[in-house]
Amino acid sequence: MEAFISRKRRRLSPEVTPPSRRTTEDDEAESTDFKLAVLASLCPDWPQDVLLESLLACDGSVEQAANALLVSASAGPPRKRPAISGHQSSLVSFTRPTHSNGNVQSSLKKVLTQKGKTLHVYAPEDVEAHTPCSIIHNFLSQDVADALLRELLEEAPSFSKETFTLFDRVVESPHSMRFYVDSLAEAQEQKTRYVYNGSSIADVAQTTSEMLKVSTLVKDAVNQEIGRRQQYRNPGGVKLKFQSAEQWQPNASFVNCYDGGKQSVGYHSDQLTYLGPRAVIGSLSLGVAREFRVRRIVPSGDTSTADVQGQIAIHLPHNSLLIMHAEMQEEWKHAVAPAQTIEPHPLAGNKRLNVTYRCYKAYLHPKYTPRCRCKVPAVLRCVQKQAATRGRYMWMCHSGYTPGQTGCSYFEWAALDVDGRPPWAEGYKANANVPAAATNAEP
Repeated sequence: MEAFISRKRRRLSPEVTPPSRRTTEDDEAESTDFKLAVLASLCPDWPQDVLLESLLACDGSVEQAANALLVSASAGPPRKRPAISGHQSSLVSFTRPTHSNGNVQSSLKKVLTQKGKTLHVYAPEDVEAHTPCSIIHNFLSQDVADALLRELLEEAPSFSKETFTLFDRVVESPHSMRFYVDSLAEAQEQKTRYVYNGSSIADVAQTTSEMLKVSTLVKDAVNQEIGRRQQYRNPGGVKLKFQSAEQWQPNASFVNCYDGGKQSVGYHSDQLTYLGPRAVIGSLSLGVAREFRVRRIVPSGDTSTADVQGQIAIHLPHNSLLIMHAEMQEEWKHAVAPAQTIEPHPLAGNKRLNVTYRCYKAYLHPKYTPRCRCKVPAVLRCVQKQAATRGRYMWMCHSGYTPGQTGCSYFEWAALDVDGRPPWAEGYKANANVPAAATNAEP
């Protein structure tokens, strides 16, 4: 697991001037607090945090920030910010125009992430503009959210921590979890047929009544978000290559419990083995608010995108639905950062319960997928770092992640059609619109 980048206040100035060339005037010009003081004198009606956001969005220019705020003020007086945790006025209001339908335009004027820095986003339009996610706040009615939270709090004591081998060391996940599937028959089969990190998961439960009730609401919201995002993100509303053309239908979920601010999960991409390429996941957060961090995967040797190696922190309050879209697992990594302080929830106390609704593909059942020489179903992975083969999918042995097992060297490039289906799936189109020399390479 990788260490988290510490949260520091971002400097708004250019590179630091060598000490011998610095002057008092330079120091003041580079001081964020000084710029904020000047901006506050020009725009006295705006709160301090909005002034800071405007400065960040305008790359530290007091003049540009003041002009942007004055233009915004001409449309009406600034609204008072409610005294709640996690509110932020939109960064895009300073830097990005919108379509006539209210969607933020997809072409960024300037990448706001920088190497070694953390960009914190709260507003849905900022999450959508800068990450492969969209977020819906207050997703469920209070009664439904409370009922699901109470049900999961009763389930949480039965959760367990995952144990796996990483860099020749046996490690334990820093949070607990449980796997749920919608049918009882499938729950029994999952215990012996499905493999995660090279071994079977014996503790598989049937989806609870409240989880199943909410699943229908999540399905409708996710499908709506998929369609809306495709319409304004991609030319002509075309889906991504290898993204499924079928409707997203959740039938399984991992439920994670983060008990206290120290419990977390490091940067990773979710396993694609039973989800297929370009997977979409609906993640519902209940209880304590936490930070969900994402960062783009930069191919090895690619210096042209070095500025996007910074991370983006998304604030996930109680009762928020985060949709991880089809770009996420292949091109980004995500994590839940440790929190120095947390604000207890009236029902959950210090706990955050997170339901990640997933769509398992029938044609990726282990009875169909390749098996490695260890006689276990192989794992489906995507090349993320190597520029020459980035975007290609492969079947590999995963047994080496199981404590006490070494695994084998099994490897096979995966043959997939434009909808992400393997050759044994119904409706598979062999090499349809895909170059023969690179069956599943990214365009």
